[in-house]
Amino acid sequence: MENRTKAFALSIFRLSESLPNGIEFSVIKKQLCKSGSSIGANYREANRARSLADFKSKIGICEAEASETCYWLELANSLQHTHDFEGILKEANELLSIFISISKSLKRK
Repeated sequence: MENRTKAFALSIFRLSESLPNGIEFSVIKKQLCKSGSSIGANYREANRARSLADFKSKIGICEAEASETCYWLELANSLQHTHDFEGILKEANELLSIFISISKSLKRK
């Protein structure tokens, strides 16, 4: 998963470079890069957590950042129909589903 989230962040950066430079896309690019790269950074931190509570907290952040990334991708897709967002949005939703599953399993403990 660490490699997968790192690859996702790199794909977010590449996507960001390909988006137009208008004001609306300036906001989207910044937010997309921040949330999309934060997923992997927080997942890495979760794997090095000092306690179960710390792990739960970091996984919760991964879930929130994945959800936010989906939002920014959907917004970009709504504004620009010339780019293919399907693959990267699918990966964002899969990552979100994984973190939701992890969070749910941790709530049972």
